[in-house]
Amino acid sequence: MFHRPHVAEPMPETEGKVVRWASIYDRWANMITLGKAPAIRRQTAELAQIKPGDVVLDVGCGTGELTLQARARAGTGGQVYGIDPVPAMIEVSRQKVAQTERNIHFQVGVIEELPFPDNHFDVVLSSLMMHHLPDELKQRGLVEIYRVLKPGGTLMIVDFKRPTSFISKSIITLLMHGGMQIGVQDLAPRLAAAGFNQIANGDMSFRPLGFIRAQAQKAGDSQ
Repeated sequence: MFHRPHVAEPMPETEGKVVRWASIYDRWANMITLGKAPAIRRQTAELAQIKPGDVVLDVGCGTGELTLQARARAGTGGQVYGIDPVPAMIEVSRQKVAQTERNIHFQVGVIEELPFPDNHFDVVLSSLMMHHLPDELKQRGLVEIYRVLKPGGTLMIVDFKRPTSFISKSIITLLMHGGMQIGVQDLAPRLAAAGFNQIANGDMSFRPLGFIRAQAQKAGDSQ
């Protein structure tokens, strides 16, 4: 097991941008998604195809809302972990677990150095986190995720789409991400370079968001 004692933890160094305002994050997420945040998390867990008994990691878990959805799907036979670089986010997540009595292992950590062994997880989730990473760190993070996934394991990423029209540019600007140059639909080459295959993408129910899903290669898969 990888659960750590609930002690004050320092924030690790990372080149990615971090969101520090844990106490208001859930309200902010619900506001910018026009009240659709819970539905988006349910859709994310469904598209990730989490099954009872799965071992799941939520990278950049924030306040743990998506991680709780993963826990519900993995069931009592599964194991669910969440990491985030911001200790305050982890503390909020742990408080939610204590209130719901669901067994989730939250700890401070960064995508570029995942504190887990090779070939451990059936599913890795990433929600509204990739756009915070510079290009080189995105690639390092995807390589790390590939390392900790079991062969045939699933990576599910949900994030903002790169706007392609005046209307979508206006919407993404209102959502405070107007300068974004790379969207979730642009991640396929990076996933392939990290070793993933069976890459598929699509839209989420909240139109500014999209998803991309991929699998870690199994023995016998073509390169």
